[in-house]
Amino acid sequence: MTATLRPGRDEDEAGFIALIDACWSEYPNCILDVDAEVPELRALATYFGEAGGALWVAEQEGRLIGMAATRPLNQDQAWEICKVYVAAEARGTGLAHRLLEAAEQHARDAGAHRLVLWTDTRFEAAHRFYEKRGFVRQGSIRILDDISNSLEFRYTKPIRGLVVEALDAAAAASAERRLAQLLVDCVAEGASLSYLRPLSPAVARDAWKRVSSDIALGRRILLVAWLDGELVGTVQLGLATEPNQPHRVDVEKLMVDPAHRRQGVGRALMRRVDQTARGVARRLMVLDTRRGTAAEALYRATGWAEGGCIPGGELDEAMQPRDILYFWKAVP
Repeated sequence: MTATLRPGRDEDEAGFIALIDACWSEYPNCILDVDAEVPELRALATYFGEAGGALWVAEQEGRLIGMAATRPLNQDQAWEICKVYVAAEARGTGLAHRLLEAAEQHARDAGAHRLVLWTDTRFEAAHRFYEKRGFVRQGSIRILDDISNSLEFRYTKPIRGLVVEALDAAAAASAERRLAQLLVDCVAEGASLSYLRPLSPAVARDAWKRVSSDIALGRRILLVAWLDGELVGTVQLGLATEPNQPHRVDVEKLMVDPAHRRQGVGRALMRRVDQTARGVARRLMVLDTRRGTAAEALYRATGWAEGGCIPGGELDEAMQPRDILYFWKAVP
């Protein structure tokens, strides 16, 4: 039986408390003390209504089995996602996605440009869920002075239009699962990314772990693109050039989700590459690609000049040679 979503009401108090208490009890030393620390649960619909937000519940056979809420923040057209909980027996059914989608859509309709949420560092399954939805970690851990000694990660994502941002090491690590899937999908579509089909998810994850490490060491910059809240593209700038090439940056691994091509994502990423290279005082950019790809056409259209060709410079899955093209561009 499919759960019904409806607006939350103050009289759902007992259901809210039971659901949150059951979810918290799955983790050590995670204690719910309603009146001392979360008294808003006594009238939660009123609490979010007065904040200008909204609250939803999922109900099945008269029992509350899920909830989610959102409210505006007084900064940068951002809204916060709050109190996302799903009963254990309803997980894996898509209910959490339905609840979060309701909250995201409400915030988007209200004019939000960015979503923010906080999640306990112990809630690892929740982290994976938010990361699947395109959220990335941002900023420092928040310390709560509560009886559970809670520490919280901050997650965020832009949700309006096409947005390209650089990720720090923590954000890159939190995006590894999504980026690994993006790599697998692009390789499967024949993209020139140094890997052969079929690419295993484990190999893709290992590749992104190395990227996160390079970012932490200052060797690499990672740019990612969101389209209406979904992480759909990425490109890297390699900074670890030789001692006689401190003016150069290597542009690597441009990827756009096959399902979101021809929507300007690649161009937006390459525009940001120009800006980022200028920001780190590099004067020359270089990259390579396979001849005859959509990437080749994009590079030519965005002002890159061909620097040469190595016939048979790479092999395909059948071990047949393919040409590699090199491109360069002065940083504008």
